[in-house]
Amino acid sequence: MVNKDLSIEFLNVKFENPFCLSSSPVGNCYEMCKKAYEVGFAGVVFKTIGPESYYIDEVSPRFDKLDKECTDFIGFKNMEQIAEHPLQENLNDLKRLKAEFPNKVLIASIMGNDEKTWEELAKLVEEAGADMIEMNLSCPQMTSHAMGSDVGTNPELCKKYCQAVKRGSKLPMMAKMTPNITNMNVVAKACLDGGADGISAINTIKSICNLDIDKFVGLPIIDGKSSISGYSGKAIKPVALRFIQQMKSDPELKDVEISGIGGIETWIDAVEFILLGSSTLQMTTSVMQYGYRIVEDLKNGLMHYMEDKHVDKLKDLVGLANKNIIPAENLNRDYIVYPHIDEDKCIGCGRCYISCFDGAHQAMQFDKKTRKPHCDEDKCVGCLLCSLVCPVLAISKGKIKVKDNRKCEIKNLII
Repeated sequence: MVNKDLSIEFLNVKFENPFCLSSSPVGNCYEMCKKAYEVGFAGVVFKTIGPESYYIDEVSPRFDKLDKECTDFIGFKNMEQIAEHPLQENLNDLKRLKAEFPNKVLIASIMGNDEKTWEELAKLVEEAGADMIEMNLSCPQMTSHAMGSDVGTNPELCKKYCQAVKRGSKLPMMAKMTPNITNMNVVAKACLDGGADGISAINTIKSICNLDIDKFVGLPIIDGKSSISGYSGKAIKPVALRFIQQMKSDPELKDVEISGIGGIETWIDAVEFILLGSSTLQMTTSVMQYGYRIVEDLKNGLMHYMEDKHVDKLKDLVGLANKNIIPAENLNRDYIVYPHIDEDKCIGCGRCYISCFDGAHQAMQFDKKTRKPHCDEDKCVGCLLCSLVCPVLAISKGKIKVKDNRKCEIKNLII
């Protein structure tokens, strides 16, 4: 049995492993967070606590999903807002959790609607025993424009609110970024200037997943109407990885500590976030699908990966892939990789032929009698779309050709 040390320090707080619940319905109360701790999560970000004066009144129903062909769950739309429990009840839950699980990390997510409430909430959660604070600057479905993602797109306001939180508490604090913005780096820098110690990214993406085409309304339907709200799950992972990598590639943000969020379901997803610079990882949608026990698979897979890579400390993996993500104009364009077709695996379905003819460069030929594909290298540009659509993985990277009048050492290529 592989047994690796998964512990890591994030903002000078030690986590026994990188896995945490994100601030969401999965960490809504004492009982839920207690169970998450017991099954192996190192930390929980308690569902966002708002000011006592802000009343949460939820709609019903409030979830929708996106599916595709035989995949019944790609993404998830959530219309839920911040914690609906009274402020004192939330603070009592924090106190109880910290008393019963002193070696676990308790992160209080907070959201104010002005400087005073941000400062007050920071003070209260510190007094309740939280180890860290996460500022929710990014919830996309708040009913007040003074809160949530409308705030998170305003660098000046984010900086001001970060300063308020730092006046209220000395705890390590991370600012949670909204992806509903073109350049996250600007806001991240403003938060750090305001006193944030780290960044968590990303929150959900504003979305409409589906429409009822008979009733002419988006889903879910609330008294004949719907609204835009946050999209999460596996489908947003590419967006999350993009924003994290862009922050880590910015000279002013390259050393910022990041808690990664966005579609983490498997240990491979976890490794990808770590390799691009995330020290800790937060999850919601995967827990909603599979339950808290998912953390057992995540830890086991991560330990085996570390064993395979001969890595003893998790921190040694953080950010390793960033050096290999470069501007598009700097990529090597001197060669073509042709597809290799494994005829023993090929089932003759014709998917590669159709996709190439209708969506690429008409390079894939198809013998209707033998039902076997063949690549015309004179037409092929090496896009390898054919390999991506093949349902049985019969097409892989094959022969490499250096383009005419280019100088390229094939033996040194990494493909």
